[in-house]
Amino acid sequence: MGLDQQVIAALPELGHGLLMTLVLTVLASMVSVVMGQLGCFLQLRRAWIWRFIGRLYVSMMRGTPAIVQLFVVFFTLPRLGLGGQPMLAAVVAIGLNSGAYVAEILRVNRSLVTRGQLEAARTLGLSRALTWWYVINPQVMRASLPMLVNEFTILLKTTPLASVVALTELTYAGQIVIARTYDATQVLLLVAAGYLLIALPLISAARRLEAKRRLA
Repeated sequence: MGLDQQVIAALPELGHGLLMTLVLTVLASMVSVVMGQLGCFLQLRRAWIWRFIGRLYVSMMRGTPAIVQLFVVFFTLPRLGLGGQPMLAAVVAIGLNSGAYVAEILRVNRSLVTRGQLEAARTLGLSRALTWWYVINPQVMRASLPMLVNEFTILLKTTPLASVVALTELTYAGQIVIARTYDATQVLLLVAAGYLLIALPLISAARRLEAKRRLA
């Protein structure tokens, strides 16, 4: 059974939705890594105020629905003079949400760094920030890579939320095409194939990293 002519005509529209999903996934993943690093760093500080801020961020992001966070960001941006930018709102909201989970992944693997390494860094006169950047971060990131890749595949599957702020990502583009062609099955199969096109390289990378980690 071949594709319906109307569905074939809509392929460029679905392709644009796929591109928007890919851009959103990449940019939100970058925000996620930055916020994850910051969230983990704050939670490991000795001063209670920094630990409180780090834990508050993680708890808020993990304890509230991502769609609510997206609405909060979307309706806050106009107050900052950045209204009418659904891509920016989606990148910030999804990145902040994922960053909380990245912070917890990094915090768990922080135990791999021994006390001796930290004492050696202090002996060399490194500040806490430099110790984090040059001693702790490289080891924690290497150990966390497989879990981070898994987190980014989950992030990819949250991108359809962006349709609620009128960002025409892949799922929303599919809904528009379905409303025009009335062929839900073929369109949704193409939408699913689009997500697999992005997710399969990530899943493959996670498996390779996991295999390397077992051999190390």
